Amino acid sequence: MTLDANDESVGEGSGDDQLIVDQIVSGRKELFRILVQRHERAVYGMGLSFFRNSDDAADFTQEVFLKSFRSLGSFQGRSRFSTWLYRIAYNTAVNSMRRQKEYRSLAGEAGAEDYDEADRNFRRSSPTPEQLLLRAAAAEAVREALKDLPERYRICVDLFFFYDRSYQEIEVITGYPVNTIKSHVFRAKKLLREKLEVIAEGGIE
Repeated sequence: MTLDANDESVGEGSGDDQLIVDQIVSGRKELFRILVQRHERAVYGMGLSFFRNSDDAADFTQEVFLKSFRSLGSFQGRSRFSTWLYRIAYNTAVNSMRRQKEYRSLAGEAGAEDYDEADRNFRRSSPTPEQLLLRAAAAEAVREALKDLPERYRICVDLFFFYDRSYQEIEVITGYPVNTIKSHVFRAKKLLREKLEVIAEGGIE
C-alpha cells in the first residue's frame, strides 16, 4: 500500500503510522507531512503545558518534529508512533527548561487557553445568564486546581486523561515506573477533588 502526501483525505485516524514511517524511511520523505498533520495538535498542546505561551509552544512543536524526522530511522514499532513522538517531546521540553533554568510547574496557563475556548463555546450555546455564571465559575475552579498540582502529577494527569495514554505508555514517555505513575494520578485526582471542594465552598479569595 502506498500513500499520497497530497491526499487531503489522509488525516488523523486514517491509515497507519507505521506504514507511513516505513515509506518515509524508504525515501518518500514528503509523507512526513501526514505525520505532522496527525500529531502536531497534541505536541503543541504539550508545549503549552510546559511553556505556557503560544510562541514558545510553536517553536517547541517545530523542534520536536525536526528531531523526530531526523531520528525516524530509529523507530522500530515497539510502541505506538505517538508514544515514541511524545517521548521525544517530553525530553525536549524538560531539557529546554533545564537549559533556561526556569523549571516551572506544568499546570498554569496551558490549560487555561483550552478552558477559555471551552468557555467561549459554552457562551455561544447557552441562553441563560445562570448557566453562563456556573460555567465560568467551574472553568475558574478547574484552572485554580490544575495550576497548583506539582509538576510530576500534572504531566501524568495530562498524558493519562487528555492524551489517552496507558500507564505503560506514560512509563515509556516520562521514565517514571508504572506504580509511581498510578500513585501520581491517584494523588492528583485527590488534590483536584480537594481543591475544587474548597473553591466550591468559597474558601479561595
